[in-house]
This record gives sequence, C-alpha cells and structure tokens, in this order.
Amino acid sequence: MTDAEWQVIRAALPVPAWLEGRGGRPEGYCHRVMLDAVRYVVDNGVRWANLPRDFPPYRRVHAFARRWQITGLLAELHGRLRDTVRAKEGRTPDPTAAIVDSQSVRAAANIPRSTSGWDVGKKVGGRKRHLLVDCLGLVLAVAVTAASVQDRDAAVPLLERLRQLYFSIRLVWADGAYTGTLVAWARQKLQLTVDIVKRTDHRPGFEVLPRRWVVEPTLSWLFHSRRLVRDYEASRDSSAWADPSAACTRSASSCSRATSSRTFISRASSNPSTDGMTTSANDTSRRTTRTNPLHKGVHAPPASIKGSLRKGDGF
Repeated sequence: MTDAEWQVIRAALPVPAWLEGRGGRPEGYCHRVMLDAVRYVVDNGVRWANLPRDFPPYRRVHAFARRWQITGLLAELHGRLRDTVRAKEGRTPDPTAAIVDSQSVRAAANIPRSTSGWDVGKKVGGRKRHLLVDCLGLVLAVAVTAASVQDRDAAVPLLERLRQLYFSIRLVWADGAYTGTLVAWARQKLQLTVDIVKRTDHRPGFEVLPRRWVVEPTLSWLFHSRRLVRDYEASRDSSAWADPSAACTRSASSCSRATSSRTFISRASSNPSTDGMTTSANDTSRRTTRTNPLHKGVHAPPASIKGSLRKGDGF
C-alpha cells in the first residue's frame, strides 16, 4: 500500500470503539500493516499460513479479517471509499441505478459438494458470484451461491438486500438471464424496475450493450486478484469477504491517483448528479459520516478514558 493510498484509507477507517470511550481493547498491530497483510493474501492468492514473516502472525491477520467481515467494518470501509470515488466523479453518494450480473469460478478440492455445483451454460463447476454495481462499476452488493443456481433465483435475495441498503435506487439493468417472473416481482415487492437489455440482433460476435456493459469491466478486474480466480473458502460466507477487499484496493487506488493528479474526469452524462434517473427529494443518505481522528500505528488511549478500558470485542 502506497502512502497516498494509506492517506485515503486512513481517512475512511471507522473509529475504534475503545478510542471513543465505548470499551474494548486496543489493537496490538498497526491497521496499515494488517490491511497490507489482507491485501497480500487477496492479491497473491497465498494461504494464510504462507504469509511472509514481514507481516504479523497469520492467525492474528486471519482473525482480523474475519472480525471485520462479521462486524460489518469491511463493508463500512468499502462503502465510504465508494462514496469518495463517486464524489470525485461528480456523483451523489446514493446511486439511483444499478447493474446486476454473475460470474462463475472453479472451486478448489476442499469445497464441499453441498455449496458448489455445475454451471451448464458456462461449463464451469464451482461457485457463482452475483454482483450489483453502480453506473461507475463500483460494487454495491455481493452474493455467493453454487454455480448451478440460476441468476434469476439468486437475484431475489440480492435485490432485497439492495433495497435495504440503497433505498434511492429505482432502476436495475440486467441481461436476458433475468427475464421471467423476477421483473414483475421486483416491481410489486421492491418498487424496482428491472430493465432487460438484450442484443439488437442475433449476429455472432462481440457487442457492447448500453449500460449493461458497465458490470463487465468490474468482473474482469476482480480476476486481477489471484484469490478470486478460484474459490478456496469452504464456507460461502467466508468466500464473500475477498470481493469487498479487492474493491477497497481498487477504490483506494482510484482515489489516490485522482488526488495526486488533481484532475477528476467525470463520466456522467448530461446530469452528473444522477445515474440516468431523477433523485427524489425525500431520499436520504444511508450512512452517517463520522470524523476519524488521524492515527498512525498503534493507538495510545487518551488519559480521560484510560481507566475505562476493559477486555472485550475491541476494534
């Protein structure tokens, strides 16, 4: 992690509970070192036990990654970085449209048969990632299923989660795999318009579809991380942690490059504040911004709360 990337991530880190006087135990390692270790695993695809000795013990790094996933800290960090990227691009923090698609990956030998399957269309045996991205290709929600699960079936819980997280979204673009009862169900239950974008003709060859193609580069750069090329996690919940980790790396890199060059090129259309939809005046932000005190390395507790610290589920 470069210094420019760390400046972006440090400003978006959630404030530790013990630093705010809410109890908990201080971390024993610098957050930058721990995040670098997690990033090393995702980027190089190594086992946790094969972490270089330059990093903390792998058990501590693995426990750090799991705790951040379970408590939602990883999702919160990713959400703040995504909002920063959208602000740099001249967009509002809350998107109004999304694109959904899936990606089948092969599973390792340790993956149980109960959580894996065979994708008949793509001839891949393993698991399937279902992604929802905004109009900039930034990840909004992720779900992991067996590769045998149909896209329209997996989209039901994914769209429900999208509605809970982003009430401002009104339109979702999808391909022909999502046709059927999903369109009517999303309109009645979630007040979402699922627009099926199909090819204009049946000629063979490659064709860039409007709006629908935004998700394809995102699926492509996920494969730049070796941990995501093949699924190694026995649990589907554990398998979903690497996608936000890779997305955080991508967002931090984008923000650091934009900050260093001071030139922010907006890819918006005629109205850069929306994603092709009109934003309602009643739409409110889904997240409250908290000021994060500048910190580097291991924190020392302030004298006012030093006596109130107790052993617990620290940050």
